[in-house]
Amino acid sequence: MSSPVSADLRGRCCLVTGASSGIGRQAARELARLGAHVVLACRSRQRGEQARRAIAGETNGAQPELRVVDLSSRRSTREFAQTFAADHPRLDVLVNNAGTWSARRRETSEGVELTWATNMLGYFQLTELLLDRLKASAPSRIVNVASLLARDLDLDDVEFKRRRYRGVDAYAQSKQANRMWTWALARRLEGVGVTANALHPGTVSTPLFAKGGGLLALAAGVWARLFGRSVREGADTVVWLAASPEAGSEHGKLWIDRRAVRCRYRHEEQEESLWGLCTGMVASGGS
Repeated sequence: MSSPVSADLRGRCCLVTGASSGIGRQAARELARLGAHVVLACRSRQRGEQARRAIAGETNGAQPELRVVDLSSRRSTREFAQTFAADHPRLDVLVNNAGTWSARRRETSEGVELTWATNMLGYFQLTELLLDRLKASAPSRIVNVASLLARDLDLDDVEFKRRRYRGVDAYAQSKQANRMWTWALARRLEGVGVTANALHPGTVSTPLFAKGGGLLALAAGVWARLFGRSVREGADTVVWLAASPEAGSEHGKLWIDRRAVRCRYRHEEQEESLWGLCTGMVASGGS
């Protein structure tokens, strides 16, 4: 385990999605420990408030802020971003961490397959809506929690309308998309003072798999509890990319345990196709 990140984040604003448990909660705790004003973006008010109180009690008087948002909903994400921007003159760090896994195919109230809506469109839309704040606060950072469980992205059928649905396949394609979108985003941010990086946190014992249901999710959850790393270990690279002075100039890379690694999903034409697809889906969803 690497030594804890050392940085002075007083006066900085950090937004962490999926912060009610697991990696998101631990990352929010560490950023608050470093002095940042941390905003917890959570789907459940009850679990978010429990996390907020716990972090406040663990960090010597830090006062994290809770905001409720359903990142699978285009409408909820839009409203959240509008109120956040109105209330916060700066945003120094955006950690895109919220994610889901579902054993059966489910759709949001806006008619979008749930895993894709949460894990990819949620990252894409929230970042786009808050990009002006990030640019105005430069130097600032975007940290995207991806995974090595990444494969089988089908840009012609991201919602599994024609393919047989399996929870692991839907999750894996969303994590491949997270990486590819990060590279397209990084190109657009060259020279503006905002960095964008993706990371694999390792196999961490979190509630993610259990919430998805199904035997595979159950088995993955049991394996993670027995052999996976702790949430502190899983959140370490998130915090390092978000806060450490050493990572301040790093941009457009995939990270594991604070080390940049080669990403097999590098294809500019496909990355731009993904960008166009997400743009269209965000524009139509929830309107």
